Amino acid sequence: MDINKRTILWIVFAVSLVVLWNNWMVSTGKPSMFAPAPAQTAKAPEAKKSELPAASATAAAGAAALPGAPAAAEPFKSERITVTTDLFRVDVDTLGGTIKRLELLKFKDGVDANKNQVLFDVDAGTGKTYLAQTGLIGAAGLPNHQTGFVAKPGPRMLGDGNQVQLVLEAESAGVKLTKTFTFKRGDYVIDVRHDISNVGTAPVKPELYLQLVHDGNKPAGDSYFNSSYTGPTLYTDADKYHKLKFETLEKEAAEAAKTGKDAVQDHPTKADNGWFAISQHFFVSAFVPQDKLGRTIFTKKVTTNQYAIGTIQPLGTLAPGATVTNEAKLYSGPQESKLLEKVTPGLELVKDYGMLAVIAKPIFWVMDHIHSVLGNWGWTIIAFTILIKLAFFPLSAAGYRSMAKVKLVTPKMQAIRERYKGDPAKMNQATMELYKTEKINPLGGCLPILVQMPVFIALYWVLQAAVEIRGAPWIGWITNLAAPDPWYILPVLYAISMYITTKLNPAPADPMQAKMMLFMPLAFSVMFFFFPSGLVLYWVVNNVLSIGQQYVISKKFAAPEAAKS
Repeated sequence: MDINKRTILWIVFAVSLVVLWNNWMVSTGKPSMFAPAPAQTAKAPEAKKSELPAASATAAAGAAALPGAPAAAEPFKSERITVTTDLFRVDVDTLGGTIKRLELLKFKDGVDANKNQVLFDVDAGTGKTYLAQTGLIGAAGLPNHQTGFVAKPGPRMLGDGNQVQLVLEAESAGVKLTKTFTFKRGDYVIDVRHDISNVGTAPVKPELYLQLVHDGNKPAGDSYFNSSYTGPTLYTDADKYHKLKFETLEKEAAEAAKTGKDAVQDHPTKADNGWFAISQHFFVSAFVPQDKLGRTIFTKKVTTNQYAIGTIQPLGTLAPGATVTNEAKLYSGPQESKLLEKVTPGLELVKDYGMLAVIAKPIFWVMDHIHSVLGNWGWTIIAFTILIKLAFFPLSAAGYRSMAKVKLVTPKMQAIRERYKGDPAKMNQATMELYKTEKINPLGGCLPILVQMPVFIALYWVLQAAVEIRGAPWIGWITNLAAPDPWYILPVLYAISMYITTKLNPAPADPMQAKMMLFMPLAFSVMFFFFPSGLVLYWVVNNVLSIGQQYVISKKFAAPEAAKS
């Protein structure tokens, strides 16, 4: 047991050193050791016809560049219209009716607390591109996200009402497209309605596309210890939830450039339900197309460092004078489970709990109920830690009893090592006989730790993914449990608690190992400088409870031994 435990601790120590070195590499601007090599940017393929408008959404466009517009037309002067509700401030560009900026008024920026969190945005200086676009394909010149729209007059602020609407109109190639954005009080869902009218003299077969465009970069403030999945996601009833990677879209575009194939990929197959989204740490923007209407989910590389995920929905044949209406929803806001579940089935899956979601979801459910009573996430974490400690009490007690027995027989084990210094086989045999005589389980101190590890890891992902904890204060200097401790008090307390725990454990026979065991608390506390303070709080409380439990059990076993002597 002693050898096995030393091996496990050395492995943990080695992994910790690797993680610390990797974090230093990332913090100094060097690539992570765990990240794949960046994909080479593919050469742009030869110009070829594609039904989806291929021009970059951020490029300046005039009427002469718009599909179907006459070459001599006056340049279209776009206008950004700002709509403000109680939850967000949204900028919609009349060029294409594109949502170009969306600011969440209830959430602060993860880097600069003086600013609000921004999702959709275009910034030429930083290269940020995050857009929501819609339009028509199926014939040349139909209104799309490069067409100039005219905004109908109306209120631009929520005011005393429960909703505000923005109506945009455009007409080209015999088709009139009316986009209606409806913003509601207390709702992160934007209703997006498209009314398509055939104002020409011949039948048309338009198709509606909805797409999200992203630059492929992680949001500011993302780090190795405070990171989450960023990329396209999608869901259908048949194929369930899928994560895609921007690197994969880049490779598909590169392969298309080599083979001459269409770079637009279908993911996964035809469907008449589901949604698609761009997920990032704590937030998500998701289009939910009209249900029970056939669609193709696609991904593509738009241009250098810009990628899109979207759907195409056929609208049938429109006779002259006919109109068809399509209603979709756009959710853009926090990854709060209660909000996501109300929007559409499966959307709550964007909350990234990692590989241990089956454990993490019940953990958050319990914590959410505790928080509904206590009203503070810091005290919730402490109460939850106590519950976990009580749940694992029998298992932990067995482990501490085993370690207490080992500590009592340490002099005998050292004598065995001295006696059989040159014969490892006899040393192990004598050690096992000692364990048998003293009724010590060789794995008694290791198994409790291994059994509890999945719970600890799942809790880490809960604190990483729960936007409910983002920005939540505890007491005093802890103003954001999802961010590292600004004064490093909790990591220092953790180091002290680990030091005490190490002193309560059986001392290694090797003096060098003993010194390394004392150094490990310092190494872990340095690593915890980068961890969310909520997670460090959990470990500090857990260690304090463990110290008390271990101390009582050690005294219980030491007393009979002293009486014998």
